[in-house]
Amino acid sequence: MYKTLFLVLIILAAACTRVPDQIEPTLNHSVQDRYLRSLPSPFPPLSEEERAQDWGREMLIGRSFAKQLDLYQAITAFKRAEILILPDNTNRLLEIQYEIFWCYYIALKYEDVIYTFENSGLKRAETSFPALHDMLLILYDTYIHLGDEREAQRTLQLIHTYFPEETPKLFLSKALIQADLPVVKEIEQQPPPKPYLTEFLQDYASQKKSISTAQTLNAFVPGAGYFYLGQKQSGITALLLNGLFIGASVYFFEEGNIPAGVIFTSFEAGWYFGGIYGAGLEAKYYNERLYERLATPMMNRERLFPILMLNYAF
Repeated sequence: MYKTLFLVLIILAAACTRVPDQIEPTLNHSVQDRYLRSLPSPFPPLSEEERAQDWGREMLIGRSFAKQLDLYQAITAFKRAEILILPDNTNRLLEIQYEIFWCYYIALKYEDVIYTFENSGLKRAETSFPALHDMLLILYDTYIHLGDEREAQRTLQLIHTYFPEETPKLFLSKALIQADLPVVKEIEQQPPPKPYLTEFLQDYASQKKSISTAQTLNAFVPGAGYFYLGQKQSGITALLLNGLFIGASVYFFEEGNIPAGVIFTSFEAGWYFGGIYGAGLEAKYYNERLYERLATPMMNRERLFPILMLNYAF
């Protein structure tokens, strides 16, 4: 009977300290300066007459700073050009506003990206706008980073309308970034074959750790969950501390010192339940780091980050 009760308590302990299986990795593209400098400008070069004007000089200065990725100075120069240019020079004005928009995106200033878009002529850009493809990709990626799912989906519909070849890659990119493995597996099974995705899913499945296993092991033997994760020092520490508090609790109860026994038992309960939850969290962290290590180079290699799908720069 005691064994059954002990087993039930362990199961309840693991259930009460359950850690969700959904991982939350952080995937970052590895865009280097030379890559951005290698991309051409979507706009025609300034004429000699345009270069001689104040706004033209500011625009040249802005592009020079932008190529050096001195984005603060570049944005400042582009904003001066925006002020100086005549409103009826609509094409060049739109180009300047796009340069500001682009700088904010590269600087990861996502709120400013949206503000620039909403308060400029970019919002009314037509299909003839040379940077339309990149502008929509930037908007989509920005809304994803801001967690604005509604606007992201709306932008994705526009991309599908004008540039349908980009839709499958963006759909896969989002699923990978959000670690939505059921969707990733579904995409992997669709033609054409995607060996890079198959290899990634197989590697992750074979190397990941089970959160429930880590918690269950730690519930039966404190520290065992950490040993399962390869964290020997944490496992030894958990085993010794739990053993110490259990031994002290038993000793005080046998000696009739009930208050001291209750105190040490409460300490042990904290260490015990905390250890179960901690083992689950460590398994989750382990899987997140594994996922990042496998997914990041694959997404960079296959150009699945939206920034790697851009055609133009400055």
